[in-house]
Amino acid sequence: MSYIRYNTSQDQSAAIPAAGQSISCLYPMVSSAAKEVFIQGVTHDGRTFRPSDWAERLAGVMSQFRPGGSKPGSHLSYSPWCIPTTMGNIKCVVVNRELEAYEPMAWNFVLNFAKDNNLQVVEACLLPDPPLPK
Repeated sequence: MSYIRYNTSQDQSAAIPAAGQSISCLYPMVSSAAKEVFIQGVTHDGRTFRPSDWAERLAGVMSQFRPGGSKPGSHLSYSPWCIPTTMGNIKCVVVNRELEAYEPMAWNFVLNFAKDNNLQVVEACLLPDPPLPK
């Protein structure tokens, strides 16, 4: 998958939003129309975030939040709303906006994780990989 970066900002001084409050007060660079938010494993001062498996750990914690709710064995796969990936050698977690509608506290948890760890957060959309040459 590829991605397009829409909007970024260094300002993360805003207060934590309450349930149902707009993400834009926490991350002004993310519009309320954003379908996906990318939490990048790079701090605002450019350092790689550690531990190296942070994205998998965060997505693992969020695995119970999924369409239709948690089911037996669902902890063995990632939620479609919170997926770890690597983009350009940078670990990321793609968080889908549907998580906010399903469980606002889970949405705030992942955003607060990013804020608490000074991680870069960008609004973007996933694009399919181009077809392989024949």
